[in-house]
Amino acid sequence: MALGLALLTVGIGVGALKTSADWLSPGVLILPVLAGGLLLWPRALRILFGFVAVMLAIDWMNGKRAGLGILAAIVVTALFADVLARARAKLGIQGLRGDRMLVELRDRIRAQGRMPELPDGWRAISVLRAAGGSSFGGDFLVSVCDGKVLDLALVDVSGKGIDAGTRALLLSGAFGGLLGSVPHSEYLPACNAYLQRGGPPEGFVTAVHLTLDLVTGDYLISSAGHPPAAQFESGSGRWRLTRARGIVLGVVSELRCRPERGSLRFGDALMLYTDGLVEGPGRDIDAGIDRLLGAADQLITSGFDAGAARLVQTMQGAGPNSDDCALAIIWRASPGASPAS
Repeated sequence: MALGLALLTVGIGVGALKTSADWLSPGVLILPVLAGGLLLWPRALRILFGFVAVMLAIDWMNGKRAGLGILAAIVVTALFADVLARARAKLGIQGLRGDRMLVELRDRIRAQGRMPELPDGWRAISVLRAAGGSSFGGDFLVSVCDGKVLDLALVDVSGKGIDAGTRALLLSGAFGGLLGSVPHSEYLPACNAYLQRGGPPEGFVTAVHLTLDLVTGDYLISSAGHPPAAQFESGSGRWRLTRARGIVLGVVSELRCRPERGSLRFGDALMLYTDGLVEGPGRDIDAGIDRLLGAADQLITSGFDAGAARLVQTMQGAGPNSDDCALAIIWRASPGASPAS
C-alpha cells in the first residue's frame, strides 16, 4: 500500500511537469497524503511525505511553482494525516477498522439496553440517550429474564458523553455478567467489590437493582446512591417513591444497602431512571423528581410505549448542559388490556 501511494505521488509529480496546470496540478498531491493518513502507519506515512516534498521541490526548480495556497493546503493536510495515523497506531489498527469497531460496540450497547421479552401480562420499555447527541454515554442498562423472574440493573457512571462512555463499556460487561449469577442481596456488593479491585475510583457509580417475580408481581429493589424508583399504584392513581437507599458504588469497601419489598398489581407500573432526567444546573433534584412524576402522569392515559421516549426528550432538554439519561418502565397490564396499554 505504501509502495502504491509512493508511485502515485511520483506519477502525479511527473505528470504535473509534463502537462499544463489545467490538466494536472501539483495540488493533486493532497490525495495520496490524505489516503496515507487513513491507510499507513506513521513511519511509512513520513516516508511518503518525503516523496511529496521531493515532487514539490522538483516542481519548484522547473519553474512550475505551485502557489502558496496549494502548498499551505498540502502542509495542513499532511499535519492532519500525521495526527490521524499516530492515533490509529496507538490502537494498533489500520484503515477504517477502528470506526467499524466503535460502531459494533455502540450497537452492542444499544442491544444490551433493550428489555428482554416478558411473559403475557407484562410490558417493559427502556430509553437510553447520551448527552449532546453522542453515540456513547455513561448510563447503561443490563437485564436478564428466565420467564419467571426479571433481574434488571440501571447504572449511571459519573461524567457524560463519550468521556463516561469508555467506563460504561467496561462496566456493562462486568455488571451484566454478575446479574442473575448471584442472589439479589449480593449483586450490588459484588459490583462494589469489582470497582474496589480496580484501584482508586475514577468517579462515582450509582445503580439500582430490581428483582421482579413475574408470577406473583412481588419485587425487591436495592439502590446504591441512585435516585429513588417510582411506583404507580393504579388503585390510588398516583406515583409513589420507593424508599430503597444505599451508598454509591466504589467508595467504601463494605457496601450497605437498605432494600425495599413491594408488589405490582394489575395496572401498576415501576419506573427507574438516572439523575440526568431530574438534575440540572440550578435545579434541585427533588424539584426535578416532582417534575418527572408530573410529566409521567400523562403516560397513564397515552400509554408507556408511546410516551416514554417523549418523556425522556422533555426531561433531558438540549444544549451543552444536558446530561446522559436513561429510563426504564415495567408495568403489569390489566386483564383484557391491549399490548400497548
